[in-house]
Formats: sequence, C-alpha cells, structure tokens
Amino acid sequence: MFIGGRTGRIACLVTVAVTTAVGGLIGCHSSGSATHQQRPAKVRKARSAGETTGGLTRMSASAGSGGACVFVKPDGAQKFGHVGWGFRITGTNQWVYGAVENPTNKLYTPPGGNIGAWHAQGSYARMLSDMSRDAHYPGRSTHPYSRYRCVSSSTGDVNNAWRMIHTVESRGFLVGIDPKTGELTSRDCLDATYDVLHAYRARHLTYAPHLDIPNVWVETLWDWSDHTLTPR
Repeated sequence: MFIGGRTGRIACLVTVAVTTAVGGLIGCHSSGSATHQQRPAKVRKARSAGETTGGLTRMSASAGSGGACVFVKPDGAQKFGHVGWGFRITGTNQWVYGAVENPTNKLYTPPGGNIGAWHAQGSYARMLSDMSRDAHYPGRSTHPYSRYRCVSSSTGDVNNAWRMIHTVESRGFLVGIDPKTGELTSRDCLDATYDVLHAYRARHLTYAPHLDIPNVWVETLWDWSDHTLTPR
C-alpha cells in the first residue's frame, strides 16, 4: 500500500478512500468504571499483555510521568485496521482511554449522530482488560483489539487532551467527500486517536494525514513498545 514518500503515500491513500467509498467499504469500524458513550517502521517482537517494557516501568515509578498508548484492531475496517487511544493522567496511576467505533458502518454521520464514541478511566490493568474485551463497544464486536503500542513521557497535557476528547466525540464521522465543503477528507477512528494523543503531546507521535490507513500508520510509531493484547 505504501508507495514511498509523503506525496506518494497520500496519493495512494486518496485512491483507496475513493475506492472504499464506491465499493461500500467503511473505514474504522468493527464488523459485526465510568463509561461515556456518545508510517512504515520495523515492528518489534510482540509481547503479551502482562509484560511491561522498561519505559513503562520507569514511567510508573515517576510521580510526574505520563504515557500514551494506541490500541489496534488489525482486522477491522475490511483489514485496513481500526485504532483507539489511551493516555496517562500525569502523576497518578489512572489512564483515560477510548475510541470512535462507528457501529453504524456509515461513511458519513453528521455532528451529534451516533458514531460509537466512548471514553473511560481506570488503572493501566483495567484499560488493557477493557480494550482486550471491547468492554465499551456499543453493540457486538467481532474484531476485538488485539495489539497495542505505548510510549512513556515525562509530562502530558491532560487538560488539552480532555478538550479534544469532547471535540472528537461531537464532530461526527466522515470518510470521503465532506458534504459541506466538498473536500475529500476524514474524521474517523485514526483522526480521533491522533488528535487526542497529539493534544496530549505524546512523544514520537507520527503525523497522521487525513484518509491515512490505520494499519499503515501504526507501523510508523517509532520508539513505541509493541504488544499482543489477549482477552483478560
């Protein structure tokens, strides 16, 4: 899927997006504790959900540390992939995590519509458990999150990330032509994940252009740990 270079990649992704829209394939969806509804790199050897990387161990030991995670459903969205997000509330053992699931499978849902947006808060272990079981998915999920990548950081902009959560949960869903602007763009699961973690100021967060493919983008997260996630 990757052609080479940013221009080539974007051109390829636009082609995929248009083909997807015409063929009826929906990006960022799965076929099938306080909760609130609403670029290529070598992959490291996957670890089990029970293992912790050195970076996360050091992060847990630091009172002011932060961290971020990306959760992946490799088989979601016709195998283009689906992603969700998590970040640590600095100075605590609490994490905020969520996703835009798009359970209706529509290419366009206007602001205020059902896009399956949710977020929750809990410990690191609770976050992994919830994501591995699709505990907050609005309906029956047939493609659970089975992989996650994390990075530690010394700080994190929690307040800004919270504001972005409310933004992505209320702006609707889109993959294709924006009916208001006529622009070929997206407001999907990857856009939500990137926007929340970018607002948090996660380290080594690769830029995600609109209409990018989740399974391609996940491979570009340089210096992020790589884990297999199994139900727990």
